[in-house]
Amino acid sequence: MKAPWNFARYLPIAQRFLKRGRLPALLLAVTRKSGGGARSLSSLKADLGLLQELCVAWWRGSYRAINPQALVAIVAGLIYFVSPLDALPDFIPGLGLVDDLAVLAWVMKTWGGELDAFRTWRDAQDRETREAIAKLPVAERVT
Repeated sequence: MKAPWNFARYLPIAQRFLKRGRLPALLLAVTRKSGGGARSLSSLKADLGLLQELCVAWWRGSYRAINPQALVAIVAGLIYFVSPLDALPDFIPGLGLVDDLAVLAWVMKTWGGELDAFRTWRDAQDRETREAIAKLPVAERVT
């Protein structure tokens, strides 16, 4: 399945986010945007939660069994999601989130095997570990 239009542009940005330790700030931005109660997001809230939990587990070092390309694509998808100026700017009523949802659906489908493996790993963890990956890391200023 071909990547959504303009998505490749976000891959190097995602690599820089990971390299510079900016993942916590991104996850907070995703939470802010998805928490707005928009009806169009309700169907993807569980998917967003899974992507965020995977990123938190990776960030904390408790889950590293992921294809590096999958991790970069997931982070790129989350960056695309929070970016207000993408293929269809978010301020366009009724249309602004359509491309965001399409990109996230593409990430979920393309990397579904990796996400299933993470879900299986997560579900096998003890309660303490599951609670830890459900909490966002504090965004720290990296200089």
